[in-house]
Amino acid sequence: SHANLSGVNLSGANLHKANLGSANMSNVNLSGANLQDAQLGDADLSGANLTNANLHDAKLCRAKLTSTKLIGADLTRADLSDADLSDADLSSADMTGAIQ
Repeated sequence: SHANLSGVNLSGANLHKANLGSANMSNVNLSGANLQDAQLGDADLSGANLTNANLHDAKLCRAKLTSTKLIGADLTRADLSDADLSDADLSSADMTGAIQ
């Protein structure tokens, strides 16, 4: 999609099945957002706040998740293959069945 959502406040947003592949979402606030089944491959989520976000079955392959806050996030069965999780905070995140 190549959308530029850098720094936008989308806390609590319903983005179920959204196609945000290759989007610039750096420093975006997605705390508590519903991103279930979302397409986020190749997206830049560096520095984003995804605290308590629902990323169940989300596609995050090759996503840039550097310094991303994923505290308490639901990453059940999420595809994180080749994603960059450098300095990401995954405290209390549910990674059940996630592909890494």
